[in-house]
Amino acid sequence: MIKKEMIAMILAGGQGTRLKQLTKMIAKPAVPFGGKYRIIDFSLSNCSNSDIDTVGVLTQYEPLELNCHIGIGAPWNLDKRDGGVRLLPPYQSENGKKWYKGTADAIYQNINYIDSFEPEYVLILSGDHIYKMDYSKMLDYHKEKGADATIAVIEVPRDECSRFGIMNTREDLSICEFEEKPKEPKSNLASMGVYIFSWIGLKQLLKEDNLDEISSNDFGKNIIPKMLNNNQKLFAFPFKGYWKDVGTIESFWKANMDLLSDDNELNIHDDKWRIYTVNSILPPQYIGAEANIKNALLSEGCTVFGEVSNCVLFRGVHIGKNSKITNSVILPNTKIGNNVVIDKAIIGSDVIIRCNSYIDNGGDIIVIENGSEIKADLKAVNKL
Repeated sequence: MIKKEMIAMILAGGQGTRLKQLTKMIAKPAVPFGGKYRIIDFSLSNCSNSDIDTVGVLTQYEPLELNCHIGIGAPWNLDKRDGGVRLLPPYQSENGKKWYKGTADAIYQNINYIDSFEPEYVLILSGDHIYKMDYSKMLDYHKEKGADATIAVIEVPRDECSRFGIMNTREDLSICEFEEKPKEPKSNLASMGVYIFSWIGLKQLLKEDNLDEISSNDFGKNIIPKMLNNNQKLFAFPFKGYWKDVGTIESFWKANMDLLSDDNELNIHDDKWRIYTVNSILPPQYIGAEANIKNALLSEGCTVFGEVSNCVLFRGVHIGKNSKITNSVILPNTKIGNNVVIDKAIIGSDVIIRCNSYIDNGGDIIVIENGSEIKADLKAVNKL
């Protein structure tokens, strides 16, 4: 293998239980997002745009659809012989290890893969966040600071700090304390789950952590606190821009709706920082003469004969005549019949919604499971 300055490792084995029906059969990073993408496309595209050509994707829960999507990495220019993308599931080894026990254990079990590239630095990412980021700038910052670890952080509202790992820093942005989901936070700098480590030091820590029988084998709970206790140099890297952890139904729906805003910070139409994905071989979208579409994203293969407002429609979605779909996310290949009313819903993939159905929960988000068939009288609302 050719020696690399830095390689990336994407943690993509999450079950995503808070996304409920959307992750019943697929890993969270494989969930469709934004009309034509999957969540993991953002981390992969960030790597490609940052000129990182060697990426390991650590899979575990329901990996089939994710594996099929990534393939050999061609859409992200990661189909390379000396590097490229590699899918790294847990495996049975001589020491009896099998499933990844935590984020640190997942990296530990792939030490041989990382060592094969002899990197100076390792970038560790979550595969389930929506954002655009130039990791090369973070690496420059890491080297400038002479850091053992650099953690990307973003300012969050104080009342949301209890959802995140919070970094307390000195004036030079060196990290002096890490608080896991604090009720009374000392700062509002939340970890984005984006880390750069100097590899030699991290490898030693991973080996020591593996021998600790009471460790959770987790970066936030074990590795980072140990580095702070060892007085190692940890720095926060401030990030300005759009970042969303789409780990809940509310945040997933909101992130899709954000794409429809005039002042959308993410801007998926930016030619200078493209988000790459696997493109479907489908015909152009068709808009019927009687259709009425306002403020919506429509992907390839959509056929619309009704009214669509403030919606994200994925590939192959059909909207029947006299149907009214508002404030909703409709995942791939879903067929919606005539005279259907839907408001504020996430409709899964391959769903059939029969004519005259009514899906509206009075302002709460409704989620319809992938592959469902819905037939509801116009008066039978709220109990889907």
